[in-house]
Amino acid sequence: MKVYLKGLTCANCAGKIETAVNALSETRQAEINLVKQTMEVSLSEGTEELGVLQKIEKIVHKFEPDVVVAMENSRAVETAGCSCSHCHEGSREHEDSHALEDDHGHDHGNGEEGEGKKLLIRFGLGGILFLAAFFMSETTWTVPLFLISYGIFGYDVLLRAIKNIARGQVFDENFLMSISTVGAIAIGEMPEAVFVMMFYQIGEAFQDYAVRRSRKSITALLDIRPDSAEVITESGVKRVHPEEVQIGDIILVKAGERIPLDGRVKEGHANLDTAALTGEALPRGVEPGSDVLSGCINLDGNLKVEVTRPFKDSTVMKILEMVENASGKKSKTERFITRFARVYTPVVVGLAVALAVLPPVLGFGEFQMWFGRALIFLVVSCPCALVLSVPLSYFAGIGASSKNGILVKGGGDLDTLCHVSQLVFDKTGTLTKGKFSVVEIEGQEKEELMYLAALGEANSNHPIAEAIVQEYKKTKEISADSAVDYKELGGFGVSYSLNGEQVLLGNHRLMEREKISFKPYQGVGSVVYVAKDGMYMGYIVVADTLKDNCKEALSSLRSMGVHTMTMLTGDRKENAQVMAKELGIDQFYAELLPEDKVRILDEIKGKETGGKVAFVGDGINDAPVLAGADLGVAMGGIGSDAAIEAADVVLMDDDIGKLSVGIRIAKNTRVIVRQNIAFALGIKALVLVLSAVGMATMWMAVFADVGVAVLAILNAMRKK
Repeated sequence: MKVYLKGLTCANCAGKIETAVNALSETRQAEINLVKQTMEVSLSEGTEELGVLQKIEKIVHKFEPDVVVAMENSRAVETAGCSCSHCHEGSREHEDSHALEDDHGHDHGNGEEGEGKKLLIRFGLGGILFLAAFFMSETTWTVPLFLISYGIFGYDVLLRAIKNIARGQVFDENFLMSISTVGAIAIGEMPEAVFVMMFYQIGEAFQDYAVRRSRKSITALLDIRPDSAEVITESGVKRVHPEEVQIGDIILVKAGERIPLDGRVKEGHANLDTAALTGEALPRGVEPGSDVLSGCINLDGNLKVEVTRPFKDSTVMKILEMVENASGKKSKTERFITRFARVYTPVVVGLAVALAVLPPVLGFGEFQMWFGRALIFLVVSCPCALVLSVPLSYFAGIGASSKNGILVKGGGDLDTLCHVSQLVFDKTGTLTKGKFSVVEIEGQEKEELMYLAALGEANSNHPIAEAIVQEYKKTKEISADSAVDYKELGGFGVSYSLNGEQVLLGNHRLMEREKISFKPYQGVGSVVYVAKDGMYMGYIVVADTLKDNCKEALSSLRSMGVHTMTMLTGDRKENAQVMAKELGIDQFYAELLPEDKVRILDEIKGKETGGKVAFVGDGINDAPVLAGADLGVAMGGIGSDAAIEAADVVLMDDDIGKLSVGIRIAKNTRVIVRQNIAFALGIKALVLVLSAVGMATMWMAVFADVGVAVLAILNAMRKK
């Protein structure tokens, strides 16, 4: 069951809602995706969705009365700003008619500009009055100016605190900030009270901006979603929604348009901008026969494309689904911080009460002095710096990865990626291009040799035969009509007649059977020997070639902490050995079946004690291994659907070198998360201790709360 929570941007409040929904007897698990503003709820057996939705709505409105709660396929309504202090009243987000169904809304630029002007006026007027009161000390205008300034900065916080108390919500940041500032005014610390509220509002405005920016960094990918497709019919070109297009339909893609569905080019030549999918700025040329992916932009020329996948299974839809769901898969660190925040605030508030009451009762000073110290505890008690900065760090890491063509499916996967110490590779399609090509031609008459081979292989659909024919067609066209008496020789090769002379194409057993003297090939690849009229002509070697810069990519992975690399392949041992040596791979296993790969991966995982084992593959037979590894990495462009579904990380442009970029982003994200946790807890603990012994001021408490939160958020948003 998917529930939409439009207008929810507060991480702290989201955690409270999640906890309350999980406590319902009708639910087994609930998890909020703050970026997508949705909640996935697993229901107990026999539970009706409508009844649970009503309970969820009550829970949400208990914490956030202005958040719109709706089920999937419900129509959006205009949402008011969240009552939480992270969300400012008056903020409006317009959603199109299917906004709740696919989160494809957009903000009005004028609305954001208007909100910005209101904030400037508010902070400007309040700041002027605060400065006037500060410099007009000990006059009849001082106290009124301070109070007016305080009202400008804090009226909404006070109102929300009163509303929340009426709903039974006491220990939220609105209540804590109201009590601490009103208490400061009561004991005569007027400048401190106004400044605390002013700095708090500045910090909250900045945090609200940070959340919106973080959401946009990921949901900006929604721009690649096509709205229509032009289908070529007998009556002309018809513009329809992509969901209406069927497999086999021919669509027209004009220059400057985005390709709406996956397909194969039937007519036309063009350059495609694939940056939205792969992160690569260099355009890719396509021609008839080239496969094209939805989401790419046609830079020049008109293309006629035959659709090969329905819209729901297209590349663009899979990317959107993976990226939108990524922020909902929380890391262990995020879950810990959420649990910690539930305990931290009540504990600190309890200590504040004890600090205000116990020392005076025990005769260790006046109540006013200890009450002032307790107010500092209240200011420091808000866990915003942790609750907001940690998810933002992961949001930013996932966003940075997606911009580089690396789709990470969740914060937990980003954590695992930074701990990878062993990599296990599939060979074909991962380390190699996955396409056979002619790599060597040996013979006296090489042109004639290629002609004879291409003529004999023209009627075959075997990958080796197709590679030979394609190589010949680079220079000349071929007509198979001149070849007669064509015969397939099972286990040996083929034979045919050309101008009355017999031509033989095949393996070494064919040459030996026909008693033709030849020189055996000893290298890597599949060899085709050619003989004409009983005379040996030479051989052609066809092999799957290494991907460009593959060796450099593996070298960069070692610099990222990967100490062991293993290659698994169903290919011959001789081929695997040569390739492993060329790439500097530590160990290899050859002539494997799919079940062998799973067994070997389990053995490798059992021996690894310090880090994580990642498997990188592309084929449908790799899906079980991808699912069994600590981290599964799939090659997205040529990878099978099953492999991409089973993987935790998808490399969209099939560039193995992007894996080292992903590890670097993951490691940097992990460092930032640790920095934020250590910094926030360290400063708060220091100020709490100093306030208990009377060495901290309200200004220090504000820095420990809002200042630390702002710095932690800035750290979370910096470049990965």
